Amino acid sequence: MVTRWAAIIFGAVALIHAIRQRSDAFPAVGRLTKPVWIGIIAVAIVLFFIMGALSFLGIIGVVAVGIYMADVRPKVDEIQGR
Repeated sequence: MVTRWAAIIFGAVALIHAIRQRSDAFPAVGRLTKPVWIGIIAVAIVLFFIMGALSFLGIIGVVAVGIYMADVRPKVDEIQGR
């Protein structure tokens, strides 16, 4: 139960960050587009609610959100001067 809510919060933080960014920042850093990332993160959050973070698809969701937070987010913030 704790891992489920931790994953949901982790995903929500990533989703809020992705929504607040400019659309042109994502391709500028050589990553997928903003709508694609929002979709990936949203699907991951739904999977966390339905299956939990420790299911097979939940782990894939955690990895996807982790990639966004560790790789995409810093580069998008950097290109926008944050």
